[in-house]
Amino acid sequence: MKKIISTSEAPGAIGPYSQAVRSGSFLFCSGQIPLDPKSGQIVPGDIAAQTRRVLDNIAAVLKTEALTFDHVVKTTIFLTNLADFQTVNEIYGSCFKHDPPARSTVQVAALPKGANVEIEVVAIAEKDGQTAYDTSG
Repeated sequence: MKKIISTSEAPGAIGPYSQAVRSGSFLFCSGQIPLDPKSGQIVPGDIAAQTRRVLDNIAAVLKTEALTFDHVVKTTIFLTNLADFQTVNEIYGSCFKHDPPARSTVQVAALPKGANVEIEVVAIAEKDGQTAYDTSG
């Protein structure tokens, strides 16, 4: 059973995928790039500005299911330049102050729309006893 998650507070999907999918206690969030949800454009600025926007987008998707960064159990960070790792890591760390999730970070040749960073997360609602139910009929 799966429940498609969507919010206007984060950028809409730019392809045949969902912003997130809930299955049981798990929320699988598609990778977020630094798109402004209103304009659909990459936010201006350096890697710090792009990373903040990505994390804001993730927070918006999590919030749709009443979750926070505390519910995230796994992340994957994609960077077009590993030299940006320290800056991204500092901003990322501000969201995961206690019991950070498991994480992978990889350098990639390119990201959609010329983004420099993309982050995907898996969250679990189990600690609050929440479970997804199919309400589509």
